[in-house]
This record gives sequence, C-alpha cells and structure tokens, in this order.
Amino acid sequence: MTEQADGRVVIHTDGACSGNPGVGGWGAILEWGDHRREIKGGELPGTIGPPLRDIKSKYPDRNELLAILNDETKRNPATMMPPFGRNRILTEQEIDAIVDFLETL
Repeated sequence: MTEQADGRVVIHTDGACSGNPGVGGWGAILEWGDHRREIKGGELPGTIGPPLRDIKSKYPDRNELLAILNDETKRNPATMMPPFGRNRILTEQEIDAIVDFLETL
C-alpha cells in the first residue's frame, strides 16, 4: 500500500489501444490507507469518431450534421456518441456553431 499521512486517495491509472481505431482497455487502482480497489474496462474502439477532414463533401446536407450532433442514436443506435442536443449537453446555438466549424474542415 501507498502511505498517505493526510488521508488522500492515491489513484494509479493506465490504458492502451491496439490500432487506431482499435480495441482499447483501461485500469485503475485506488488506494486509501489499508484499502485497495481495482477497476477496469475496455474493448471499445480507441478512436471512435471519423477523421475530421473534408466534412462538407462527406455531409453536403447541413441538416444531417445537425441531426448527428443533436442525437446520433436515431441514426445509429449502437453509437458511443452522446446525444448532445437531446440530453441538453449543448444548446442549439452551440451545436450550430460546431457545425459551422466542421464545415470549414
């Protein structure tokens, strides 16, 4: 165990991915005094999104990009991408600004 005189939790982490995109994994060990907890996970793609280039030709219909950012689960139920608009992670104005930016790539 790691000695913590001030009661802090010590966290050791690591992760890796095989390929890019590829299967990935992560792990962490949390230590607090005499207590130790290990957590782990993985097997999800390491790079989930598509390359951000030539976006305007890939998505000539701006509404498609807006729909993807708003709620990609409608188009792809297995996506790992959060529904930024539906869950109110981003406002409509923020999503619109992101699409403006993406169209410049």
